[in-house]
Amino acid sequence: MLEAPLSLRERKKLKTRQTIRREAYRLFAEQGYESTTVEQIAAAAEVSPSTFFRYFATKDDLVLTDEYDPAMIAALLARPADEPFLTSCREALIGLIRQLLQHERQELLIRMRLVTEVPALRAGLHRADHSPAALYLAILLRRAGVEEPSYDMRITAAAIGAASTEAVLCWAAGGGEQDIAELVDHAFALLESGFAGV
Repeated sequence: MLEAPLSLRERKKLKTRQTIRREAYRLFAEQGYESTTVEQIAAAAEVSPSTFFRYFATKDDLVLTDEYDPAMIAALLARPADEPFLTSCREALIGLIRQLLQHERQELLIRMRLVTEVPALRAGLHRADHSPAALYLAILLRRAGVEEPSYDMRITAAAIGAASTEAVLCWAAGGGEQDIAELVDHAFALLESGFAGV
């Protein structure tokens, strides 16, 4: 994890969550996403189905949710308040990705490849509760000290969310061969240029 040291209870919960995910990814690789049931995942992780649902609302959520949002929020809030938001997002996201590649590269690749290959997961990326745009919008609101977003804020958050997601999916579709940080950096360069030359 990228966060501060966890309590014993939190470490146990994290370990269970990671075990469920690890066994799920193994089963997905062996028998396919659609053919793998929650019951099979729970049995492989040596937990009950009810325990599975305490950690993940659905099988899709097992792939679509992660523990990275708090780290991203902290990184964004640590950026200078007067820094352009696009620059803050670029620096924070690339920094987070570099950490993930050191510790959780294979898991990130498996997750994102599933999202590129399974239509239900690809569609789930655009739900409000999984949308990166919602995170960026929340930070924009906090930085501006307002409760309701402006049109410009919504467009900015949507563009950054879509661009960063596309960069990660492109990396996964290519089997992780490209430098994901470079893909993200290029996506932000396009945003900053206003897509000049595209």
